[in-house]
Amino acid sequence: MKRDILASIFDWEKSRYRKPLILMGARQVGKTWLMTEFADQHYPKDTVYVNFMDDNLLRDQFTNINIDARSVVETISLATGKSIEEGKTLLVLDEIQESPRALTSLKFLCEEMPGLAVMAAGSLLGLSLNRKKKRVKGNQYTNKASFPVGKVDFLDIRPLTFREFLTAIGEDRYLDLIDRRDYKMIEIQRPVFVKLLKAYLFVGGMPEAVKVFSETRDFRLARKAQKDILLAYDKDFAKHAKNKYLLSKLRLLWNNIPAQLAKENKKFIYKSLRTGARAREYEEALQWLKDAGMVHQHFRVNPPRMPLRSYEDYSSFKLFMHDVGLLGAMSNLPAKTLLEGSDIFTNFNGSLTEQYVLQELVAANIASNYWTPDAGDAELDFVIQGGDNIYPLEAKAGVNTKSKSLKLFRESFKPVKSYRTSLNEWHPDADPEEVPLYAIASIAKEIEDGNNITFDRL
Repeated sequence: MKRDILASIFDWEKSRYRKPLILMGARQVGKTWLMTEFADQHYPKDTVYVNFMDDNLLRDQFTNINIDARSVVETISLATGKSIEEGKTLLVLDEIQESPRALTSLKFLCEEMPGLAVMAAGSLLGLSLNRKKKRVKGNQYTNKASFPVGKVDFLDIRPLTFREFLTAIGEDRYLDLIDRRDYKMIEIQRPVFVKLLKAYLFVGGMPEAVKVFSETRDFRLARKAQKDILLAYDKDFAKHAKNKYLLSKLRLLWNNIPAQLAKENKKFIYKSLRTGARAREYEEALQWLKDAGMVHQHFRVNPPRMPLRSYEDYSSFKLFMHDVGLLGAMSNLPAKTLLEGSDIFTNFNGSLTEQYVLQELVAANIASNYWTPDAGDAELDFVIQGGDNIYPLEAKAGVNTKSKSLKLFRESFKPVKSYRTSLNEWHPDADPEEVPLYAIASIAKEIEDGNNITFDRL
């Protein structure tokens, strides 16, 4: 398996400003694999790996030792029987959330041994960090435990993108057509692209499901892998929820996401959870899911001005999962229904399409919102900020691309460029530009390139 995010880890390793690196992300998105793969490539004989979930003795030792760099390195060296040398060794600390003092020790490793390459990860690290806070007046939070603020680098790990999926299943030869923008050949190969995209919408980007599918081409086995992941998530709820009331709300909120996304109006409605439900009651459960990296909260914005973040409406949002394959699995969407494109697929496809587009944007580190006018008579799926401009993006499930919402947005705000993505042919010179769903990463690349700027010397 090949992950594009490895390039970011290589850049981190070579940076003169390197600090201990923490990989963040939901359970089973491949954090441990990335660390070991990087270690195999760059430190094949000089990696020291510890897992605080499995090594109870080491975890206990960290509760008693001083956490200065020398003591930490000596303790780990004795526990593993391996020497740790600054400038030579890669130190990997997995499931670090199980040892708060190990997490704090990253500050001292950064300050006292800057030449030592240190990587850390944890399945529920985001949740663990949030639990080290307490609520105070004004609904704000303050730290009540030591965290190495400013002494670590972070890297968010997401499920595999469509491009990474194609590479994993041995179909990456088609990516060259998109990279070269060979529009004629892309159109000729459109049936193949659509078939591969539908396979991705079913399998998704969770590494275990992709691995099983790449080895067997069996959708049933991929679905079993997805169900196993969902079961593991439910066990996490039961293990880490502070009380039965939070557990009940977590399960209700999480399990309701597919039903909410299947509606024509995908705005998340708390009253759909149960009669009389209020946002305030589910605030903690929603934050739990966000901290665990399991959901994306997609806010409405109006007006769509720069910077978009300043105009978000926090009372109106859509709630997406972190993986399109898990969304289908939770909905019990049959492979035949998806792959053969029946009416049921068409009805549900809007949900899968929006989930897929959001994932691709998130993977490219591009923030987005959705837009509705105050009158509520239109809705644009995605509004993206790139450079000094705001770009509207309309996502369509099939080939019918009629959209009064995009037309209204363009007439109202006069964007410099607009996009529409669907299963139609690529029309780069059209206005809005028509981009196939299977080439959505090209939009993300354009936006990303527009965000890159350097300061010229005077």
